[in-house]
Amino acid sequence: MSNDVRDYPARSQDNLSRFLGGSPLAVAFRLILLSVLVGVVLSAIGFDPLNIIYSIRLLVQRLYEFGFDAFNWLWRYFLLGAVIVIPIWLLSRVLAPRGR
Repeated sequence: MSNDVRDYPARSQDNLSRFLGGSPLAVAFRLILLSVLVGVVLSAIGFDPLNIIYSIRLLVQRLYEFGFDAFNWLWRYFLLGAVIVIPIWLLSRVLAPRGR
């Protein structure tokens, strides 16, 4: 009988720690820290916790406007580069030797 292993029911604290993924105090500290960091990021992009629906609509509107500004910016750089690149490419194709 000395080699028998008995399975005792787990304590409620062990079940809670297993469910939370660590000790309750450590998990609470990590959640508080993560909440503050996410709050800073959300605040930086314009979210307001008191008016979340308006903030989401404003964020979508800003992303929409930024998308078109980025497209306009990209198009201008494309045209500026194409003024130089396309003629040089065309000249290199015309003046290249034909045979291999």
